[in-house]
Amino acid sequence: QVQLVESGGDSVQAGGSLKLSCAASDYYFNNCRMGWSRQAPGKERMLVPSISRDSTTYYADSVKGRFTISQNKAKNTVYLQMNSLKTEDTAMYYCAAYCRSNGYRPYWGQGTQVTVSS
Repeated sequence: QVQLVESGGDSVQAGGSLKLSCAASDYYFNNCRMGWSRQAPGKERMLVPSISRDSTTYYADSVKGRFTISQNKAKNTVYLQMNSLKTEDTAMYYCAAYCRSNGYRPYWGQGTQVTVSS
């Protein structure tokens, strides 16, 4: 069964940090590019960072220098370290898996809420 389970969302003040975790099933972790997307109320879901199986990373301009995506292959887990958080980072954050077998259309987790207050 394919699974993506996020955790770590919370409410923090601007300038603070949070670390999100995504526990993935073996299939996703070993065969797919993993990423984090976020969706704020009234806005489209957008890819924030992603990481491939060879650890190549991508970051959206809005988070470069502040967010870091990483993975622990022994734990089938992808992390998102978020520093210097801004109020505009407030969103539901979803773990995503982009797999060739699915035409690279993303599979999503259930999401974890991040709220940044001023």
